[in-house]
Amino acid sequence: MQTQKYSVNQHHISTFLAFVRDGQIAIPEVQRPFVWESSKVRDLLDSLYKGYPIGYVITWQNPNVRLKDGRLSEGKKILIDGQQRITALKASILGDYVVNKDYDRVRIKIAFNPKTEQFEVQNPAILKDKAWIPDISEVMNSGSIIQVVRHYLDVNPDVDAAMVERNISNLLSIQHKQVGTIDLAHDLDIETVTEIFIRINSQGVVLSQADFAMSKIASNEKFDGPNLRKAIDYFCHLAVAPQFYEHIRDHDKEFASTDYFRAMTWLKDEKDDLYDPSYTDMLRVSFTSEFSRGKMSDLVSLLSGRNFETRDFEENIASQTFERMKSSALRFMKEDYFKKFVMIIRSAGFILPELIRSKNALDFAYIIYLKLREEGMQQGEIGRLVSRWFVFSVLTSRYGGSPESTFDYDIKQMANKPFGEYLQSVEQAELSDSFWNFGIIQRLDTSVASSPVFHVYQAAQVKSQDKGFLSRDITVADILLYKGDIHHLYPKNFLKSNNKSRGDYNQIANYVLMQQEINIAIGAKAPNVYFKELQDQCQGGKKKYGAIETLDELRQNLKTHCIPESIFDANINDYEQFLAARRALMSAKMKEYYNSL
Repeated sequence: MQTQKYSVNQHHISTFLAFVRDGQIAIPEVQRPFVWESSKVRDLLDSLYKGYPIGYVITWQNPNVRLKDGRLSEGKKILIDGQQRITALKASILGDYVVNKDYDRVRIKIAFNPKTEQFEVQNPAILKDKAWIPDISEVMNSGSIIQVVRHYLDVNPDVDAAMVERNISNLLSIQHKQVGTIDLAHDLDIETVTEIFIRINSQGVVLSQADFAMSKIASNEKFDGPNLRKAIDYFCHLAVAPQFYEHIRDHDKEFASTDYFRAMTWLKDEKDDLYDPSYTDMLRVSFTSEFSRGKMSDLVSLLSGRNFETRDFEENIASQTFERMKSSALRFMKEDYFKKFVMIIRSAGFILPELIRSKNALDFAYIIYLKLREEGMQQGEIGRLVSRWFVFSVLTSRYGGSPESTFDYDIKQMANKPFGEYLQSVEQAELSDSFWNFGIIQRLDTSVASSPVFHVYQAAQVKSQDKGFLSRDITVADILLYKGDIHHLYPKNFLKSNNKSRGDYNQIANYVLMQQEINIAIGAKAPNVYFKELQDQCQGGKKKYGAIETLDELRQNLKTHCIPESIFDANINDYEQFLAARRALMSAKMKEYYNSL
């Protein structure tokens, strides 16, 4: 028989808010800043006033933790669903400040009209209209309905006193409306909690295990969890918006005095966006590099103090976990480490974030960098190993299917042998001749321009400092950075006029990077037509396409772009053969590039 995994309770809103205020229930900002529009807060109050249900909230009981002296400390509950609704009630009924999506502390003031029984977001017109109570929190916290009614009637002498008293009483009764809570048991594993959350949540919102980890961090004030949560949040926000630095400095002075803030100060002048980690990325890298574990559920358990051997929860384990996470977060943020890691990725040819589809591959590459750096390995060797692993994991889609399980496997293998040996063993297992001669060629048979294999090919061109198609001076890197054109070697309109479909003409083996003006000049001409003109150009004829002047230059340019010389005479009947030949050349270029790392 299955045991009950939760209990269902009803609480008055005033009681529930009291639980939040005295810390019995923690709002750990799982979904972080308050993102509701003020009008949605107004609608929530209107629903409660009219007696409509507002849905259940879900709490998760933290486990009881054994203290050093042997006593048990009862864990508080964490609100894991309903943050926006409860925050809206705190703001409107209690008058609390909220942190909005711009990280500003603001008041949300909801007005009420006792004559029409309408709610509205406070605005200048309402402040001038005596028919409105401009801020219901003042009424909710006044303690005397008689005084509120008397004041309203003094400024609105012509209204029906009985109606006003009834409607203000109904307004105050909102605090006594009930909110349903689903309280999840403390001994549930995180996978079960996630499953329950997904099944109950009517809006289809999916919280990740990183969200649960953040909730555990944020709700533990004893071990300075709120500041660790802020450090992770603020770093990721600053990486995207450096101007946010002044906001933290001026509006969160307590945090601005911490080691965390000092560690991230360099981001205020940082414009590089190659690696802008999310809080999930930062949590994963910090945890995996420090604990040599890849599953976020393990972090949630350790933050709760779980002893994996005895299955008990112990305060000293939670304490040590928070200390180690603090150290690893500071290591993640370290300017020298972060910038040198990004430089390694960039030097491998991945010069734009658009070339990096797998954030997981980037995360694990940073994990490797941090581990090898802490081991004291020479920087040049770190760069070689990290760039090679990163490209290997992108080429093989290593972290595409079950990233956490693969993270866990890889990090544990790294703990058992030198990383260079481990890399060599997986290369021997997965990068065989058949991988290059068949596997990659098969994956190049696609019309998806965002294919990771195509991105590796472009990185190979950047690394080789290749010139753009038919260019003498402009490099592929320049074209990528300054948003040049992707050109169809067999022009798109030429193929369309020959009844080729989108999947045919947009084959990535038909793509080259080139300057826009050359692309426009070629237009919809057949390859044998414009290549005949190119040959004439290289033999003293009129320059039509780029600045290439000799046949040797032209042939070298074709070689760097993996274009078979059969293109000189190519017509529509040769298209499939051309694609097959070019895929083989592109694969060979990627192999040469990989071996050069």
